[in-house]
Amino acid sequence: MSNKTYTRRNFLKVLGLAGATAATPAIVSCAGGDKPATAATGTDQEPPIGKMTYRTNPKTGDRVSLLGYGMMRLPTLDAGGGSAREEHDAEIDQEMVNRQVDYAIEHGVNYFDTSPAYCRGRSEHATGIALARHKREEFFIATKLSNFSPDTWSHEAGVEMFRNSLRELQVDYVDYLLLHAIGGGDDAMDEFNQRYIDNGILDYLIQQRDAGIIKNLGFSYHGDVAIFDHALKMHDSGKVKWDFVQIELNYLDWRFADEVNDSNTDAEYLYGELVRRDIPAVVMEPLLGGRLASLPEPLAAKLLARDPGHSVASWAFRYAGSFPNVLTVLSGMTYMEHLKENLNTYSPLLSLTDEEMKFLEGVAAEYVSYNIIPCTACQYCMPCPYGIDIPAVFGHYNKCLSEGCVPRSKEQADYQRARRAFLVGYDRSVPRLRQADHCIGCGHCEPHCPQRIRIPREMERISRYVDALKAGNAEGLVDPHLRTED
Repeated sequence: MSNKTYTRRNFLKVLGLAGATAATPAIVSCAGGDKPATAATGTDQEPPIGKMTYRTNPKTGDRVSLLGYGMMRLPTLDAGGGSAREEHDAEIDQEMVNRQVDYAIEHGVNYFDTSPAYCRGRSEHATGIALARHKREEFFIATKLSNFSPDTWSHEAGVEMFRNSLRELQVDYVDYLLLHAIGGGDDAMDEFNQRYIDNGILDYLIQQRDAGIIKNLGFSYHGDVAIFDHALKMHDSGKVKWDFVQIELNYLDWRFADEVNDSNTDAEYLYGELVRRDIPAVVMEPLLGGRLASLPEPLAAKLLARDPGHSVASWAFRYAGSFPNVLTVLSGMTYMEHLKENLNTYSPLLSLTDEEMKFLEGVAAEYVSYNIIPCTACQYCMPCPYGIDIPAVFGHYNKCLSEGCVPRSKEQADYQRARRAFLVGYDRSVPRLRQADHCIGCGHCEPHCPQRIRIPREMERISRYVDALKAGNAEGLVDPHLRTED
Protein backbone atom coordinates (compact mmCIF):
# COMPACT_ATOMS: atom_id res chain seq x y z
CA MET A 1 0.00 0.00 0.00
CA SER A 2 2.90 2.35 0.67
CA ASN A 3 3.83 2.25 -3.02
CA LYS A 4 0.45 3.55 -4.15
CA THR A 5 -0.97 7.03 -4.24
CA TYR A 6 -4.29 7.11 -2.43
CA THR A 7 -6.93 9.75 -2.95
CA ARG A 8 -9.89 10.35 -0.61
CA ARG A 9 -12.05 8.24 -2.96
CA ASN A 10 -9.54 5.40 -3.05
CA PHE A 11 -9.33 5.38 0.71
CA LEU A 12 -13.06 5.29 1.22
CA LYS A 13 -13.35 2.53 -1.35
CA VAL A 14 -10.86 0.44 0.60
CA LEU A 15 -12.57 1.33 3.86
CA GLY A 16 -16.06 0.53 2.67
CA LEU A 17 -15.33 -2.66 0.76
CA ALA A 18 -12.37 -4.19 2.53
CA GLY A 19 -12.15 -2.53 5.94
CA ALA A 20 -9.50 -0.18 7.25
CA THR A 21 -6.39 -0.91 9.26
CA ALA A 22 -4.10 1.24 11.32
CA ALA A 23 -1.86 1.71 8.29
CA THR A 24 -4.50 3.21 6.01
CA PRO A 25 -3.03 6.08 3.94
CA ALA A 26 -3.84 9.70 4.59
CA ILE A 27 -7.03 11.56 3.83
CA VAL A 28 -7.33 13.74 6.94
CA SER A 29 -4.41 14.98 8.97
CA CYS A 30 -4.39 14.92 12.73
CA ALA A 31 -2.63 18.28 12.84
CA GLY A 32 -3.96 20.21 15.77
CA GLY A 33 -2.97 23.81 15.11
CA ASP A 34 -1.03 26.15 17.35
CA LYS A 35 -0.26 25.13 20.89
CA PRO A 36 -2.26 27.41 23.19
CA ALA A 37 -0.63 29.98 25.41
CA THR A 38 -1.18 29.42 29.11
CA ALA A 39 -0.27 32.82 30.47
CA ALA A 40 -3.21 34.71 31.96
CA THR A 41 -5.75 32.35 30.44
CA GLY A 42 -6.32 29.82 33.17
CA THR A 43 -5.03 26.91 31.09
CA ASP A 44 -2.26 26.24 33.61
CA GLN A 45 -4.82 25.70 36.38
CA GLU A 46 -5.43 22.09 37.31
CA PRO A 47 -9.11 21.30 36.65
CA PRO A 48 -11.19 19.94 39.54
CA ILE A 49 -12.42 16.34 39.68
CA GLY A 50 -16.11 15.65 40.15
CA LYS A 51 -17.34 19.04 38.92
CA MET A 52 -18.17 18.29 35.27
CA THR A 53 -21.51 19.62 33.98
CA TYR A 54 -23.77 16.90 32.54
CA ARG A 55 -26.84 16.90 30.33
CA THR A 56 -29.44 14.12 30.23
CA ASN A 57 -30.43 12.40 26.99
CA PRO A 58 -34.27 12.48 27.13
CA LYS A 59 -34.61 9.15 25.28
CA THR A 60 -32.10 6.96 27.10
CA GLY A 61 -31.47 8.86 30.32
CA ASP A 62 -27.75 8.90 29.47
CA ARG A 63 -25.91 11.39 31.65
CA VAL A 64 -23.58 12.92 29.05
CA SER A 65 -20.67 15.22 29.82
CA LEU A 66 -21.21 18.69 28.38
CA LEU A 67 -17.62 18.55 27.11
CA GLY A 68 -17.26 15.94 24.38
CA TYR A 69 -13.88 14.73 23.15
CA GLY A 70 -13.53 15.11 19.37
CA MET A 71 -11.02 12.51 18.10
CA MET A 72 -10.35 14.28 14.80
CA ARG A 73 -7.02 15.94 15.57
CA LEU A 74 -5.01 13.49 17.63
CA PRO A 75 -1.40 13.98 18.80
CA THR A 76 1.19 12.48 16.48
CA LEU A 77 4.89 11.60 16.42
CA ASP A 78 7.55 12.13 13.80
CA ALA A 79 9.91 9.36 12.69
CA GLY A 80 12.40 10.31 15.37
CA GLY A 81 9.89 10.08 18.18
CA GLY A 82 9.42 13.81 18.66
CA SER A 83 6.29 15.89 18.33
CA ALA A 84 5.18 16.55 14.78
CA ARG A 85 1.47 17.23 15.03
CA GLU A 86 1.41 19.25 11.83
CA GLU A 87 2.94 16.57 9.60
CA HIS A 88 0.35 14.91 7.38
CA ASP A 89 2.21 11.60 7.31
CA ALA A 90 3.01 11.44 11.04
CA GLU A 91 2.00 8.48 13.18
CA ILE A 92 -0.55 8.86 15.96
CA ASP A 93 1.07 9.06 19.38
CA GLN A 94 -0.99 6.29 20.96
CA GLU A 95 0.65 6.69 24.36
CA MET A 96 -0.35 10.36 24.45
CA VAL A 97 -3.87 9.56 23.23
CA ASN A 98 -4.17 7.03 26.06
CA ARG A 99 -2.93 9.54 28.63
CA GLN A 100 -5.32 12.25 27.48
CA VAL A 101 -8.30 9.90 27.32
CA ASP A 102 -7.48 8.65 30.83
CA TYR A 103 -7.23 12.22 32.09
CA ALA A 104 -10.49 13.18 30.40
CA ILE A 105 -12.40 10.25 31.90
CA GLU A 106 -10.89 10.91 35.33
CA HIS A 107 -12.25 14.46 35.11
CA GLY A 108 -15.73 13.45 33.98
CA VAL A 109 -15.64 13.41 30.17
CA ASN A 110 -17.60 10.44 28.88
CA TYR A 111 -18.49 11.29 25.23
CA PHE A 112 -15.94 10.47 22.52
CA ASP A 113 -16.63 11.33 18.89
CA THR A 114 -14.76 9.75 15.98
CA SER A 115 -15.22 8.68 12.33
CA PRO A 116 -13.78 6.25 9.78
CA ALA A 117 -12.54 9.33 7.91
CA TYR A 118 -10.60 11.01 10.73
CA CYS A 119 -6.82 10.96 11.04
CA ARG A 120 -6.19 9.20 7.74
CA GLY A 121 -8.56 6.41 8.74
CA ARG A 122 -6.77 5.76 12.03
CA SER A 123 -8.89 7.63 14.55
CA GLU A 124 -11.34 4.82 15.27
CA HIS A 125 -8.46 2.39 15.78
CA ALA A 126 -6.61 4.71 18.17
CA THR A 127 -9.82 5.61 19.98
CA GLY A 128 -10.67 1.94 20.38
CA ILE A 129 -7.29 1.16 21.91
CA ALA A 130 -7.55 4.04 24.40
CA LEU A 131 -11.12 3.33 25.48
CA ALA A 132 -10.79 -0.47 25.65
CA ARG A 133 -8.67 0.06 28.75
CA HIS A 134 -11.75 1.39 30.58
CA LYS A 135 -15.05 -0.15 31.61
CA ARG A 136 -17.61 0.05 28.82
CA GLU A 137 -20.15 1.77 31.04
CA GLU A 138 -17.69 4.64 31.66
CA PHE A 139 -18.00 6.13 28.19
CA PHE A 140 -20.24 6.77 25.19
CA ILE A 141 -18.83 6.33 21.68
CA ALA A 142 -20.09 8.32 18.72
CA THR A 143 -18.97 7.42 15.22
CA LYS A 144 -20.26 7.98 11.71
CA LEU A 145 -21.13 6.31 8.46
CA SER A 146 -18.63 8.34 6.43
CA ASN A 147 -19.54 7.05 2.97
CA PHE A 148 -18.53 10.15 1.03
CA SER A 149 -17.31 8.41 -2.11
CA PRO A 150 -19.69 6.89 -4.69
CA ASP A 151 -17.53 3.76 -4.39
CA THR A 152 -19.04 3.26 -0.93
CA TRP A 153 -22.70 3.90 -1.77
CA SER A 154 -23.72 0.27 -2.21
CA HIS A 155 -25.61 -1.49 0.57
CA GLU A 156 -22.78 -3.97 1.04
CA ALA A 157 -20.15 -1.24 1.35
CA GLY A 158 -22.22 0.66 3.91
CA VAL A 159 -22.80 -2.43 6.03
CA GLU A 160 -19.10 -3.30 5.95
CA MET A 161 -18.15 0.24 6.91
CA PHE A 162 -20.40 0.07 9.97
CA ARG A 163 -19.16 -3.38 10.98
CA ASN A 164 -15.58 -2.25 10.55
CA SER A 165 -16.25 0.64 12.94
CA LEU A 166 -17.34 -1.87 15.60
CA ARG A 167 -14.14 -3.87 15.05
CA GLU A 168 -11.85 -0.85 15.15
CA LEU A 169 -13.55 0.56 18.24
CA GLN A 170 -13.50 -2.86 19.95
CA VAL A 171 -17.16 -2.63 20.94
CA ASP A 172 -20.35 -4.63 20.47
CA TYR A 173 -22.55 -1.56 20.12
CA VAL A 174 -22.27 2.14 19.29
CA ASP A 175 -23.90 4.67 21.58
CA TYR A 176 -24.33 7.42 18.96
CA LEU A 177 -24.22 6.75 15.20
CA LEU A 178 -24.41 9.58 12.67
CA LEU A 179 -25.03 9.87 8.95
CA HIS A 180 -21.91 11.92 8.24
CA ALA A 181 -22.14 15.47 6.84
CA ILE A 182 -25.43 15.40 4.98
CA GLY A 183 -26.19 18.44 2.83
CA GLY A 184 -22.85 18.76 1.05
CA GLY A 185 -22.07 18.46 -2.65
CA ASP A 186 -23.45 20.20 -5.71
CA ASP A 187 -26.58 18.05 -5.80
CA ALA A 188 -27.10 17.47 -2.10
CA MET A 189 -30.53 15.84 -2.32
CA ASP A 190 -29.47 13.32 -4.94
CA GLU A 191 -26.33 12.51 -2.96
CA PHE A 192 -28.32 12.09 0.26
CA ASN A 193 -30.66 9.63 -1.45
CA GLN A 194 -27.81 7.67 -3.01
CA ARG A 195 -25.79 7.50 0.19
CA TYR A 196 -28.57 6.47 2.55
CA ILE A 197 -32.02 5.94 1.01
CA ASP A 198 -31.85 4.18 -2.36
CA ASN A 199 -29.37 1.58 -1.08
CA GLY A 200 -31.39 0.75 2.03
CA ILE A 201 -28.60 1.79 4.41
CA LEU A 202 -30.84 4.01 6.53
CA ASP A 203 -33.28 1.11 6.92
CA TYR A 204 -30.36 -1.11 7.91
CA LEU A 205 -29.21 1.39 10.57
CA ILE A 206 -32.74 1.63 11.96
CA GLN A 207 -32.76 -2.17 12.23
CA GLN A 208 -29.44 -2.01 14.07
CA ARG A 209 -30.95 0.52 16.47
CA ASP A 210 -33.96 -1.72 17.05
CA ALA A 211 -31.53 -4.57 17.82
CA GLY A 212 -29.63 -2.43 20.35
CA ILE A 213 -26.38 -2.36 18.35
CA ILE A 214 -26.95 1.37 17.80
CA LYS A 215 -28.33 3.13 20.86
CA ASN A 216 -28.96 6.56 19.26
CA LEU A 217 -29.23 7.41 15.56
CA GLY A 218 -28.71 10.89 14.16
CA PHE A 219 -26.92 12.91 11.52
CA SER A 220 -24.36 15.70 11.21
CA TYR A 221 -25.28 18.57 8.93
CA HIS A 222 -23.22 20.79 6.62
CA GLY A 223 -24.40 22.83 3.67
CA ASP A 224 -27.77 22.81 1.91
CA VAL A 225 -30.55 23.70 4.37
CA ALA A 226 -33.06 21.89 2.16
CA ILE A 227 -31.45 18.59 3.24
CA PHE A 228 -31.66 19.58 6.91
CA ASP A 229 -35.35 20.40 6.50
CA HIS A 230 -35.93 17.21 4.51
CA ALA A 231 -34.33 15.06 7.22
CA LEU A 232 -36.52 16.68 9.88
CA LYS A 233 -39.64 16.12 7.74
CA MET A 234 -38.68 12.44 7.70
CA HIS A 235 -38.67 12.64 11.50
CA ASP A 236 -42.07 14.37 11.55
CA SER A 237 -43.61 11.77 9.24
CA GLY A 238 -42.30 8.86 11.30
CA LYS A 239 -40.01 7.59 8.51
CA VAL A 240 -37.16 7.78 11.00
CA LYS A 241 -37.02 9.22 14.49
CA TRP A 242 -33.75 11.07 15.00
CA ASP A 243 -32.41 10.71 18.52
CA PHE A 244 -29.97 13.61 18.15
CA VAL A 245 -28.53 15.93 15.47
CA GLN A 246 -25.04 17.41 15.23
CA ILE A 247 -24.85 21.03 14.06
CA GLU A 248 -22.29 23.82 13.84
CA LEU A 249 -23.07 26.28 16.62
CA ASN A 250 -20.98 29.20 17.82
CA TYR A 251 -21.53 32.89 18.39
CA LEU A 252 -20.47 33.75 14.85
CA ASP A 253 -22.62 31.14 13.11
CA TRP A 254 -25.64 31.92 15.30
CA ARG A 255 -26.81 34.76 13.03
CA PHE A 256 -23.94 35.36 10.61
CA ALA A 257 -23.30 31.93 9.08
CA ASP A 258 -24.40 32.99 5.62
CA GLU A 259 -22.27 36.14 5.78
CA VAL A 260 -19.18 34.20 6.80
CA ASN A 261 -19.92 31.53 4.18
CA ASP A 262 -22.97 31.74 1.93
CA SER A 263 -23.38 27.95 1.95
CA ASN A 264 -23.90 27.75 5.71
CA THR A 265 -27.13 28.07 7.67
CA ASP A 266 -27.58 30.22 10.75
CA ALA A 267 -27.35 28.13 13.90
CA GLU A 268 -30.28 30.08 15.34
CA TYR A 269 -32.52 28.38 12.76
CA LEU A 270 -30.95 24.92 13.09
CA TYR A 271 -31.10 24.90 16.87
CA GLY A 272 -34.63 26.30 16.90
CA GLU A 273 -35.91 23.54 14.61
CA LEU A 274 -34.39 20.89 16.88
CA VAL A 275 -35.86 22.48 20.01
CA ARG A 276 -39.34 22.45 18.42
CA ARG A 277 -39.03 18.69 18.03
CA ASP A 278 -37.27 18.07 21.35
CA ILE A 279 -34.26 16.60 19.52
CA PRO A 280 -31.00 17.11 21.47
CA ALA A 281 -28.25 19.01 19.66
CA VAL A 282 -24.62 17.95 19.61
CA VAL A 283 -22.40 20.95 18.87
CA MET A 284 -19.44 20.84 16.50
CA GLU A 285 -17.11 23.72 15.63
CA PRO A 286 -17.66 25.74 18.83
CA LEU A 287 -14.41 27.54 17.94
CA LEU A 288 -15.10 27.55 14.19
CA GLY A 289 -11.92 25.64 13.43
CA GLY A 290 -9.93 27.65 15.98
CA ARG A 291 -10.84 31.05 14.54
CA LEU A 292 -12.76 32.07 17.67
CA ALA A 293 -9.68 31.27 19.74
CA SER A 294 -7.48 33.59 17.66
CA LEU A 295 -9.71 36.58 17.01
CA PRO A 296 -8.49 39.78 15.37
CA GLU A 297 -6.51 41.63 17.99
CA PRO A 298 -9.05 44.42 18.65
CA LEU A 299 -11.80 41.85 19.28
CA ALA A 300 -9.61 39.62 21.43
CA ALA A 301 -8.71 42.67 23.51
CA LYS A 302 -12.40 43.30 24.20
CA LEU A 303 -12.92 39.79 25.54
CA LEU A 304 -9.75 39.82 27.64
CA ALA A 305 -10.57 43.24 29.06
CA ARG A 306 -13.97 42.03 30.12
CA ASP A 307 -12.67 38.81 31.70
CA PRO A 308 -8.87 38.94 32.13
CA GLY A 309 -8.70 35.63 33.98
CA HIS A 310 -9.99 33.50 31.11
CA SER A 311 -8.99 32.87 27.53
CA VAL A 312 -10.68 34.11 24.38
CA ALA A 313 -11.58 30.50 23.57
CA SER A 314 -13.43 30.00 26.87
CA TRP A 315 -16.03 32.58 25.81
CA ALA A 316 -16.91 30.45 22.77
CA PHE A 317 -17.18 27.26 24.81
CA ARG A 318 -19.36 28.94 27.43
CA TYR A 319 -21.57 30.28 24.65
CA ALA A 320 -22.12 26.87 23.05
CA GLY A 321 -22.76 25.21 26.41
CA SER A 322 -25.27 27.80 27.57
CA PHE A 323 -28.05 26.49 25.32
CA PRO A 324 -30.16 24.04 27.35
CA ASN A 325 -30.99 21.71 24.44
CA VAL A 326 -27.28 21.07 23.79
CA LEU A 327 -26.34 17.56 24.88
CA THR A 328 -22.57 17.92 24.45
CA VAL A 329 -20.05 20.31 22.90
CA LEU A 330 -17.27 18.67 20.88
CA SER A 331 -13.70 19.87 21.02
CA GLY A 332 -10.71 18.44 19.17
CA MET A 333 -8.19 18.56 22.02
CA THR A 334 -4.80 17.76 20.51
CA TYR A 335 -2.80 19.02 23.47
CA MET A 336 -3.21 18.43 27.18
CA GLU A 337 -3.46 22.22 27.54
CA HIS A 338 -6.56 22.21 25.34
CA LEU A 339 -8.11 19.51 27.49
CA LYS A 340 -7.33 21.19 30.79
CA GLU A 341 -8.66 24.56 29.73
CA ASN A 342 -11.91 23.10 28.45
CA LEU A 343 -12.31 21.00 31.57
CA ASN A 344 -11.97 24.16 33.64
CA THR A 345 -14.65 25.83 31.52
CA TYR A 346 -17.15 23.00 32.00
CA SER A 347 -16.29 21.92 35.56
CA PRO A 348 -18.80 23.35 36.17
CA LEU A 349 -20.15 25.52 33.35
CA LEU A 350 -20.92 29.11 34.27
CA SER A 351 -23.65 29.85 31.72
CA LEU A 352 -23.55 33.21 29.98
CA THR A 353 -26.00 35.87 31.05
CA ASP A 354 -28.33 37.50 28.55
CA GLU A 355 -26.13 40.58 28.62
CA GLU A 356 -23.01 38.51 27.90
CA MET A 357 -24.82 36.82 25.01
CA LYS A 358 -25.56 40.22 23.49
CA PHE A 359 -21.95 41.26 24.04
CA LEU A 360 -20.73 38.26 22.03
CA GLU A 361 -23.27 38.94 19.28
CA GLY A 362 -21.72 42.40 18.98
CA VAL A 363 -18.25 40.85 18.71
CA ALA A 364 -19.58 38.55 15.98
CA ALA A 365 -20.98 41.49 14.01
CA GLU A 366 -17.57 43.18 14.08
CA TYR A 367 -15.80 39.95 13.11
CA VAL A 368 -17.86 39.64 9.93
CA SER A 369 -16.36 42.88 8.61
CA TYR A 370 -12.92 41.23 8.43
CA ASN A 371 -14.01 38.87 5.60
CA ILE A 372 -11.83 36.04 6.83
CA ILE A 373 -11.77 32.90 4.66
CA PRO A 374 -14.04 30.39 6.47
CA CYS A 375 -11.50 27.55 6.65
CA THR A 376 -11.80 25.43 9.80
CA ALA A 377 -8.59 23.43 9.13
CA CYS A 378 -10.63 20.22 9.07
CA GLN A 379 -8.21 18.84 6.43
CA TYR A 380 -11.02 17.28 4.35
CA CYS A 381 -9.47 18.97 1.29
CA MET A 382 -6.16 17.19 1.86
CA PRO A 383 -4.02 15.77 0.45
CA CYS A 384 -3.79 18.08 -2.55
CA PRO A 385 -2.59 16.18 -5.66
CA TYR A 386 -0.12 18.99 -6.32
CA GLY A 387 1.15 19.33 -2.76
CA ILE A 388 -0.52 22.61 -1.79
CA ASP A 389 -0.95 22.93 1.98
CA ILE A 390 -4.42 24.46 1.65
CA PRO A 391 -5.23 24.89 5.38
CA ALA A 392 -1.80 26.40 6.07
CA VAL A 393 -2.17 28.94 3.24
CA PHE A 394 -5.59 30.01 4.47
CA GLY A 395 -4.41 29.93 8.08
CA HIS A 396 -1.54 32.34 7.42
CA TYR A 397 -3.71 34.67 5.37
CA ASN A 398 -6.44 34.76 8.02
CA LYS A 399 -3.91 35.30 10.81
CA CYS A 400 -2.33 38.24 9.02
CA LEU A 401 -5.71 39.70 8.15
CA SER A 402 -6.71 39.51 11.82
CA GLU A 403 -3.45 41.13 12.93
CA GLY A 404 -3.52 43.92 10.37
CA CYS A 405 -0.56 42.56 8.40
CA VAL A 406 -2.32 42.44 5.01
CA PRO A 407 -1.66 45.89 3.51
CA ARG A 408 -3.96 47.38 0.89
CA SER A 409 -1.68 50.02 -0.58
CA LYS A 410 1.70 51.74 -0.27
CA GLU A 411 -0.04 54.77 1.17
CA GLN A 412 -0.60 52.97 4.47
CA ALA A 413 1.61 54.31 7.25
CA ASP A 414 2.71 50.81 8.26
CA TYR A 415 2.89 49.39 4.73
CA GLN A 416 6.50 48.20 4.90
CA ARG A 417 6.06 46.56 8.29
CA ALA A 418 2.89 44.77 7.22
CA ARG A 419 4.39 43.75 3.87
CA ARG A 420 7.44 42.21 5.51
CA ALA A 421 5.39 40.49 8.21
CA PHE A 422 3.12 38.89 5.60
CA LEU A 423 5.86 37.69 3.23
CA VAL A 424 8.33 36.49 5.85
CA GLY A 425 5.60 34.79 7.83
CA TYR A 426 4.26 33.14 4.68
CA ASP A 427 7.59 31.51 3.88
CA ARG A 428 7.96 30.37 7.48
CA SER A 429 4.42 28.99 7.73
CA VAL A 430 4.14 27.32 4.34
CA PRO A 431 7.04 25.69 2.41
CA ARG A 432 7.60 27.38 -0.95
CA LEU A 433 6.52 24.35 -2.99
CA ARG A 434 3.26 24.12 -1.04
CA GLN A 435 2.17 27.74 -1.45
CA ALA A 436 -0.83 29.10 -3.35
CA ASP A 437 1.06 29.85 -6.57
CA HIS A 438 1.48 26.11 -7.20
CA CYS A 439 -2.29 25.57 -7.39
CA ILE A 440 -3.32 24.64 -10.95
CA GLY A 441 -7.05 24.94 -10.28
CA CYS A 442 -7.82 21.24 -10.74
CA GLY A 443 -10.72 21.48 -8.28
CA HIS A 444 -9.99 18.13 -6.62
CA CYS A 445 -10.28 19.75 -3.19
CA GLU A 446 -13.48 21.73 -3.60
CA PRO A 447 -16.14 18.99 -3.35
CA HIS A 448 -14.70 17.82 -0.03
CA CYS A 449 -14.88 21.19 1.77
CA PRO A 450 -17.70 21.23 4.37
CA GLN A 451 -17.58 25.04 4.30
CA ARG A 452 -17.91 24.94 0.49
CA ILE A 453 -15.05 27.38 -0.01
CA ARG A 454 -14.16 28.07 -3.64
CA ILE A 455 -10.65 26.90 -2.90
CA PRO A 456 -8.98 27.29 -6.35
CA ARG A 457 -10.38 30.82 -6.70
CA GLU A 458 -9.20 31.82 -3.24
CA MET A 459 -5.78 30.32 -4.00
CA GLU A 460 -5.56 32.36 -7.18
CA ARG A 461 -6.53 35.52 -5.32
CA ILE A 462 -3.93 34.96 -2.59
CA SER A 463 -1.27 34.08 -5.16
CA ARG A 464 -1.90 37.32 -7.09
CA TYR A 465 -1.81 39.28 -3.86
CA VAL A 466 1.54 37.74 -2.84
CA ASP A 467 3.03 38.43 -6.29
CA ALA A 468 1.98 42.06 -6.02
CA LEU A 469 3.50 42.38 -2.54
CA LYS A 470 6.78 40.83 -3.70
CA ALA A 471 6.94 43.21 -6.67
CA GLY A 472 6.15 46.19 -4.47
CA ASN A 473 3.53 47.13 -7.02
CA ALA A 474 0.85 49.21 -5.33
CA GLU A 475 -1.26 49.22 -8.47
CA GLY A 476 -1.26 45.41 -8.51
CA LEU A 477 -2.45 44.93 -4.95
CA VAL A 478 -5.70 43.03 -4.60
CA ASP A 479 -7.90 44.41 -1.85
CA PRO A 480 -7.63 41.67 0.80
CA HIS A 481 -11.06 42.52 2.14
CA LEU A 482 -12.79 41.74 -1.15
CA ARG A 483 -13.61 38.06 -1.31
CA THR A 484 -13.66 36.12 -4.57
CA GLU A 485 -17.19 35.92 -5.97
CA ASP A 486 -18.75 33.28 -8.20
